[in-house]
Amino acid sequence: VPVAEDASVGTVVALLSVSDRDSGENGRVRCWVWPASPFGLEATFAGSYSLVLREALDRERVSEYEVEVRAEDGGAPALRASRGLRVPVSDVNDN
Repeated sequence: VPVAEDASVGTVVALLSVSDRDSGENGRVRCWVWPASPFGLEATFAGSYSLVLREALDRERVSEYEVEVRAEDGGAPALRASRGLRVPVSDVNDN
């Protein structure tokens, strides 16, 4: 679903769930968005995250974002996974 270019900072764009069946430090998961973009992750509760808008969008400058959510566990060596997301930006002032 496209995100309107006039969406407020803090708007939730997607909900994500991340899990690791290990216990202790090996089961702890760290997540982030790559590359740097106007989106960020906020932990909502154990294993759940919201992809949120962190800065204003301008569709005339960027009409679509390709972001990757990366996750890494606390094991040694760490196990990693990623998932790509396409976030289109809709134009609110186009006739």
